[in-house]
Amino acid sequence: MATMIEWLRDPSPASRTQARLGQSYLAWLRMRRNPLAMVGLVIILALLFMAAFAPWVATHDPLAQNLSQRLLPPGTPGHWLGTDDFGRDIWSRIVYGSRITLYIVTLVAVTAPVLGLLIGTVAGYFGGWVDQVLMRITDIFLAFPRLILALALVAVLGPGIENAVLAIALTAWPPYARVARAETLTVRTSDYIAAVRLQGAGAGRIIWGHVMPMCLPSVIIRVTLDMAGVILIAAGLGFLGLGVQPPTPEWGLMISSGRKFLFEQWWVATMPGLAIFIVSLGFNLLGDGLRDVLDPRSSGK
Repeated sequence: MATMIEWLRDPSPASRTQARLGQSYLAWLRMRRNPLAMVGLVIILALLFMAAFAPWVATHDPLAQNLSQRLLPPGTPGHWLGTDDFGRDIWSRIVYGSRITLYIVTLVAVTAPVLGLLIGTVAGYFGGWVDQVLMRITDIFLAFPRLILALALVAVLGPGIENAVLAIALTAWPPYARVARAETLTVRTSDYIAAVRLQGAGAGRIIWGHVMPMCLPSVIIRVTLDMAGVILIAAGLGFLGLGVQPPTPEWGLMISSGRKFLFEQWWVATMPGLAIFIVSLGFNLLGDGLRDVLDPRSSGK
């Protein structure tokens, strides 16, 4: 182990692989020094664990109804988070709801940032009328509140998880385009870009191979910080009945069905609300930690 650590921390790496692994190891050391970032990482890992092993983590079938055990309070034997108005175990529904949340977060994370990164780098690299057209389109999307625009898109497309993901993705890309454009403007006049251009590389190769990698750290940080907003928008669509449809266990839908019991059977809506709060907090803490780790100014610390 000591030899491996010395190999990773070698100031004069012998290969590109060793250099990249060494940088990753140093980044992990910086991450470990941030306790809040580690708390966020633990929360996200717990979400992944719950989603992957939901059949074993859950104690009941999330769709099984038992009206004789409806609205049982937290701490009831066999239902430690209580039951809802149909007698379904709230803990099991939260566990299976983590799959829906992770599914939405993953699809948005692999669509919206890619579209925003592409638009932002193209606009920043070419400039001129290309920049003006793409940025004015971006401004149009930014002019509308994300939740309102997502509601309008889902109303047109129809309710459902696929349409909800599409609506969230279509409203989430403009900030990434702005970030990518700003990063591109700072690197497009760099000496190494000029050298690559003199070697005969085309615009597509320069953007894909040299500009986009420089924008990735900022985009990754923005993605992590935006996941809390994505979860809230998805929960809001579910709360309004425009996202995941019943009886699927989705956290926003669970809050919607439990709001009429909020004053007497508070746990029906409070427990999924706490799940949204904890997961959103985890993404925010992890995003703050990644911002410190991926900041080039702190790479040598």
